[in-house]
Amino acid sequence: MDRTPGLAMRYPWDEPPAHGSAIEVAEGVLWMRLPLPMKLDHVNVYALDDGDGWTVIDTGFSSKKTRAIWQALIDGPLAGKPVRRVVVTHHHPDHMGNAGWFQSELGAELVTTRTAWLFSRMLTLDVQESWPEETLDYYRSAGMAPEVLAKRMAERPFNFADMVYPMPLGFARIKQGDVFRMGGRDWDVHMGNGHAPEHATFWSRDDNLVITGDQILSSISPNIGVYATEPMADPLADWLETCERLAPLARPEHLALGGHKLPFTGLPIRMRQLIDNHHGALKRLRDHLDTPKAASDCFAPLFKRTIGEGEYGLALVEAVAHVNHLYHTGEVTRTRRADGAWLYQRKG
Repeated sequence: MDRTPGLAMRYPWDEPPAHGSAIEVAEGVLWMRLPLPMKLDHVNVYALDDGDGWTVIDTGFSSKKTRAIWQALIDGPLAGKPVRRVVVTHHHPDHMGNAGWFQSELGAELVTTRTAWLFSRMLTLDVQESWPEETLDYYRSAGMAPEVLAKRMAERPFNFADMVYPMPLGFARIKQGDVFRMGGRDWDVHMGNGHAPEHATFWSRDDNLVITGDQILSSISPNIGVYATEPMADPLADWLETCERLAPLARPEHLALGGHKLPFTGLPIRMRQLIDNHHGALKRLRDHLDTPKAASDCFAPLFKRTIGEGEYGLALVEAVAHVNHLYHTGEVTRTRRADGAWLYQRKG
């Protein structure tokens, strides 16, 4: 970490708010937290005071438990004032999950990117009771361990609709270059990619606040994965491009409000860490591919730790993202194994 005065990362709050409570991180800006039923056990959400109501940023998984916490927040820290708008940074269910509830039950307007809305609306309507053959082929092409694949095939597949409230028609679009007013501030809208397509971030013109969603996180790297919907995608290139494009906007005094973990200052050094960490992982991966290997054989150089069952799925799609990147940049070749897995090998 850079030890230059004023450039180190700092965490103004050691502990997150308890469920049903809020921490005011700036005037009229509340930080709240909702539980998630997974290893990453929380998502951060925010409320910005617009005077006659609130703008809420992100919404958590759709569940009765989460909505009960939201009701406690509305009755408590939000003082019963109406939530008039819900801004969703990206389409993932821990962020979009209750947007439809806010719209249908509380009369809020949904504000998000066109891609986030289209992805979410499409996925909520695409319920599968058994595994699509395209998904199983994708898992095999990534070299998914046979015992993991067999266990998945014996279970009902995860559906986006399981964790996202039904979404009514209609939303308000935000896009790159917009200036969006909320919480008594004007915010420049800058789009990210890689973790999710057309991921919105917000940079305040009036003070040092940046709402980063999952594009920039303080102590973990956002998951960058490839899925059966686009098996040849190169989200890592998209993510690195975003980091390089957003890095010049970052100032040491910015308070970055992310979708997970703790708010922090020292954004320039964090941007550099995130970029350097992935270039380091790519270098280790190139060295690892001196002999042909499937994506599933690449966990050790990428993550430098043991991957458990609960992390296997996210690790696999991120490994595919990294080998795809090297394939698209022409640094590796690939051949099919008899079981359908792609084997990647460094050129030369």
